[in-house]
Amino acid sequence: MHMVATPGRCGRTPCVLLCRGRLVSIPWLVRVHNRALLSCFTLRLGEASEQAIMADANRYPIPSAEARTELRIANSRFIATAMPTPTVDEAKASITRVRAEFANATHNVYAYVVGYGATTTLGMSDDGEPGGTAGRPALAVLQGSGLGDITVVVTRYFGGTLLGTGGLVRAYGDAVKAVLAVVPRAERIERRTVLLSIAYPQYESVKRLVLAHIGTVQHEEFAAEVTLTLQFAVDNIAAFSHELNDLTAGQAIVVAE
Repeated sequence: MHMVATPGRCGRTPCVLLCRGRLVSIPWLVRVHNRALLSCFTLRLGEASEQAIMADANRYPIPSAEARTELRIANSRFIATAMPTPTVDEAKASITRVRAEFANATHNVYAYVVGYGATTTLGMSDDGEPGGTAGRPALAVLQGSGLGDITVVVTRYFGGTLLGTGGLVRAYGDAVKAVLAVVPRAERIERRTVLLSIAYPQYESVKRLVLAHIGTVQHEEFAAEVTLTLQFAVDNIAAFSHELNDLTAGQAIVVAE
């Protein structure tokens, strides 16, 4: 199961044409009822269905709010703070904030996972602990949690007892496990804006179809035809396009921006 995205001519956000319920690459300038759109990626699909290919990246569990726990291990305090961070910049800002809050701590070790599945950006730091004993085990626990878009900072106040390499690995791993056990969770659903031009007689029935696929109408433009700006969960676009094709006898085209 694979999908390869090849950069097109402009190198920006992907733009995919969905016609007759199928994904079609559009590596050229296309005009859809007077709207010009430049494709930025050519998609080559493997044997799996389009819906299954992008399922992980389009819908995945995330922390819904910040959480904090504390463990005491051999007189040291390990304070773990977990935060939702949908971008690397937000992850770095959250790390900076926690470090400022615990500026007098011995160590502020961090790990983050931004994205999900095969499309993740990872980061970690031992922050002065022996190499591989802090950031790496913290990141390993995060990766095994099934959560995306999350940053954890483990703050240590040294208690006077050396834990050794194995003890540090266990302590930092256990600190992350403890905060993950209490962090509230939600589901991140990738949404996409699509443009659609239809004839006036199709207006009401198409709007009902949009609602049936849990879409929203962001904007309407009434000219020679009706142009709708819609928003859907990415997973719902292919099914909507397929039913739209049946409803309009193939006359309507959906362009996903």
